[in-house]
Amino acid sequence: MSRIQQAPDVDPVLSSGAMKLRKMKLDNLPWDHSGRHPGSPLFWQVILIMIGTVWAYIFRRKQADHLPPLEGGRVFTPIHINGLVDPLVIFHNQDRRIITMGRHDLMTMPLIGWITRRMGSQPVIRRPEIEGGVSDEAYARSINHRTLLTMTNCIAAGHNAVVMPEGKSHQDSRLHRFKTGTMRFALNAAAIAAQKGLPLPAFQPVGLHYRCHYWFRTDFFLEFPEPISIEPPPSPELGQHLIGGEWVEPPSDEVNRLRDELFDELSTVTPDAPDWETYRAWHLIGHIRANDDDSRLTTFRDEVLAAREVRDALVSNERSEEIVEPARIAAEILHANDLDGRSLDNGGLRTRISWTSCITGLLVMLITAPVVLPSTGVQAFFAWYLGNRTDEGVDARTTYHMIAAMFSPVLLWPPIALTFAFLTLGPTWLMLPVTLAIMLVFHISNLIFLCGYDMWSDYSASKRSAKLSSSADGERIIELLARTRSKLNVLK
Repeated sequence: MSRIQQAPDVDPVLSSGAMKLRKMKLDNLPWDHSGRHPGSPLFWQVILIMIGTVWAYIFRRKQADHLPPLEGGRVFTPIHINGLVDPLVIFHNQDRRIITMGRHDLMTMPLIGWITRRMGSQPVIRRPEIEGGVSDEAYARSINHRTLLTMTNCIAAGHNAVVMPEGKSHQDSRLHRFKTGTMRFALNAAAIAAQKGLPLPAFQPVGLHYRCHYWFRTDFFLEFPEPISIEPPPSPELGQHLIGGEWVEPPSDEVNRLRDELFDELSTVTPDAPDWETYRAWHLIGHIRANDDDSRLTTFRDEVLAAREVRDALVSNERSEEIVEPARIAAEILHANDLDGRSLDNGGLRTRISWTSCITGLLVMLITAPVVLPSTGVQAFFAWYLGNRTDEGVDARTTYHMIAAMFSPVLLWPPIALTFAFLTLGPTWLMLPVTLAIMLVFHISNLIFLCGYDMWSDYSASKRSAKLSSSADGERIIELLARTRSKLNVLK
């Protein structure tokens, strides 16, 4: 049985938003089958600025690979475990305008829909929505074929695309089975490019690595392995039909071959673990091995690659469960205390409390709070409140953090800053430059406040580690670490 056949194939739970079909808005969405991008080029620049704010706010330590060179269109394909944050981080770290496809309600809902429509995003009505009576099959087919033709022509023309081949956001530590839509339009894009004499497109597998994907200010590593070339099907008539505006399905054997190849390549740069407990155990083993070699893992990228080495070493090891089990238990005790392998030193758990981080972080937050709370406090509260109560699942939690960070600078800061400027200067032409300066002060104050918050988080982690070290669970961790170390020689 192939890896993709063993992958989970679970239909998404339809949220209240996905149950609302707004036909009039779907019919009027911008689309284009000539290869021109249906979005606004000016608005794309605005989006990039807004995304840059999110990148600075919701992540703490972040690293991103450089993109491998490619002349043709690129189809970015990641695992999908973090709602709208997943495509956002790719938008921020690529080189061209993006064309995307996604749930129909994301294109028609208030605010988010306004943004996605101007980005040129294309709607999809999924099979569970058809089966659930949200849409009839004929209407869904017409919308989906329109979307596929738009995506196909844009990619053939050299635009980039971000597509989630699993077809949904989920909470598992390994890929779900791929839907075929991604492969179908990618092959047809190659057919159009070949027909027009354009550079062929390629799949760009993406490794999205979050320390904990639903935590605010989590660490993040974005990985770009080598692209996968997409060869056109051996049928010149296919490209002709597609250029003429007729959606034609590519050969199913080519679709399935490309799906299996992409699944295998993408699996390599995902956790690809049976569960998150096992994945955290691999990270812990990576820390133990590095500490024992006096080469501590200093970045999250180092941790991800070290965990992958452990995973790959265990694949063919008959004693893999025996090796992993004590590390899994120790990692779960650490995780239950919001800790991980960074809390270890060669002697066990760290016991030094970082009082410097406590005092400095607290002072920094107190100094900047008079600016941060009036400018960003309300929306930050609602992002936290709504993110903890969404019916979309925990993977949508940081989507609310993202929305607050994206829209504060364009919707809420201008009236707040303008009010400050008016109260300070009165009605004068200086109000506009002063308003812009105040908005810049808001942003810089937020960044400084977040540095203080990070220092306070470091202090809190050191305090939890010291407390755990003197508890019964701390003693058990020492025992489990010793058991793990005694078995690590089989991984060499």
